[in-house]
Amino acid sequence: MRKLAFFAPLAAVLAFSAAPAMAEPAMISVSLGPDLQEKAEELGPREVQEQADRLAELVGRALARDGDLEGARIELVLTDLRPNRPTFRQLADRPGLDGFHSQSIGGAAIEGQITTADGRTLPVRYDWFSSSLADVQGIDTWSDANRAYRRLASNLADGRYTSR
Repeated sequence: MRKLAFFAPLAAVLAFSAAPAMAEPAMISVSLGPDLQEKAEELGPREVQEQADRLAELVGRALARDGDLEGARIELVLTDLRPNRPTFRQLADRPGLDGFHSQSIGGAAIEGQITTADGRTLPVRYDWFSSSLADVQGIDTWSDANRAYRRLASNLADGRYTSR
């Protein structure tokens, strides 16, 4: 019986410490803007959708660490997307491109809105593109776009919703 008496306070502590983790997370949706929908065929629809999913994933992770937007609905629109290297679709459509040596300025532009748990609507606006090839970091096709997503996610977690 004494063994069980030890576990009762422990169970109470665990229940209270787990309560913040059970808070309702922000709902995040990412859609493509009309211009990007047209451009998606050139870039490859699958890769563009993967980028939208990546944006939602990174924003979700950043907001999970910071609970300021618990219960909020975040609706993001990916309005522009530029790869640093040719996508699979571009390589297939233009065989002269070199998937490793062809390099360009990449990035992403995102707009949208946040509807907080108390009903307030806040605009979201962020874009980041490399200004020169010297700024390009990494060899990934979407390095600069991922950098833009991480920066937006960090801004949202810090309460900065518009940057331009």
